[in-house]
Amino acid sequence: MGVEDDGTLSGIQRDNLQDWLMDTVFGRFIHPLMIPFYEEVVTDDGKRIAVVTVGMGTAKPYVVRHHDREEVYIRLGSTSRLASREQQLRLFQSGGLLHAESLPVSGRGFEQLDRRRLEEYLRLMIEDDEIPESESAWHQKLTNLDLMVPTEFGNTVCTIAGLAIFGKQPCYGLPQAGIHLLVFPGEEMDYNANLDEVLNIPFTGLHSAINPHEVLEHSLLDRVLYYLQPYISEERLVSMTRERIWDYPTAVIRELIVNAFAHRDWTHPNSVHMSIYQNRIEIISPGTLPNGMTVEKMKAGQRMPRNPIMTNILRDYRFMDNRGMGIRRKIMPLMKQHNGTEPAFEVTDDSVKVTLWK
Repeated sequence: MGVEDDGTLSGIQRDNLQDWLMDTVFGRFIHPLMIPFYEEVVTDDGKRIAVVTVGMGTAKPYVVRHHDREEVYIRLGSTSRLASREQQLRLFQSGGLLHAESLPVSGRGFEQLDRRRLEEYLRLMIEDDEIPESESAWHQKLTNLDLMVPTEFGNTVCTIAGLAIFGKQPCYGLPQAGIHLLVFPGEEMDYNANLDEVLNIPFTGLHSAINPHEVLEHSLLDRVLYYLQPYISEERLVSMTRERIWDYPTAVIRELIVNAFAHRDWTHPNSVHMSIYQNRIEIISPGTLPNGMTVEKMKAGQRMPRNPIMTNILRDYRFMDNRGMGIRRKIMPLMKQHNGTEPAFEVTDDSVKVTLWK
């Protein structure tokens, strides 16, 4: 403060500026309360300049109270603009006040869920022998698991978590639930893709009730590897037997797909994208990292699940472990062992991209 828009140093005139800022600006107009760091510097010609430093808050979104309203602003370049509904949802989510995975999916009810998968989850994964018989009993059971939610109209609909993991065709009603596979012949994106497919199936698989090792329907993970097998693997003769050799460790691909799906921002309308190029794989998860998380913290093993309902279910299926060490203990060392490379991580305001080098 005390600096004009053109950079001219005009200096501050108010003697009690710090008290005014704390009591009036931050105390009356901003909510929740934030405490900035205030200091003054004096220029060579004796002008006082106030420097107000505000750290990143953990109680997002912060609002401006004005004319009996609470308004949320975002900064775009040199201007401040009112946040859109979607931007406000992401701010509530980053502040831990909202879990988008528990939001209702309009028009998607119990009939859109795969009852066989639900029964398998109850019996085998969480060892619940009380399998509902009526649809109303199912509604109550799934509401308790945050897989369905009652609405103000008296009906019960799927949550994002319920439809994405157990929906028969989850992309119908929740377009971002699928995984978009793209295969390009060269090292750059091309209109003539060898594969351009959105997989619209539940994330979980289905096994035989008689033989648990017999797979009746594959999981989304297995289908991804099935579709990509011709492009990133080949059969070779090894010690007089034919073996399938993969360009990338399949355990790394599986781990990254699970992470991209489980930790994505469901307020974004985009699907998880997996693109295969001649020299690399790119996996893009919609949404930036959760509040306070960084690539360095991920590599160190710090956990901050954005979607705890999904994360817990995927751990029940052993798609994920409880340690949160997949990047540090699996992805990084397996790629190093495979071809001596390290994955590249790129974080933007809209996505997290991981690149594996061939």
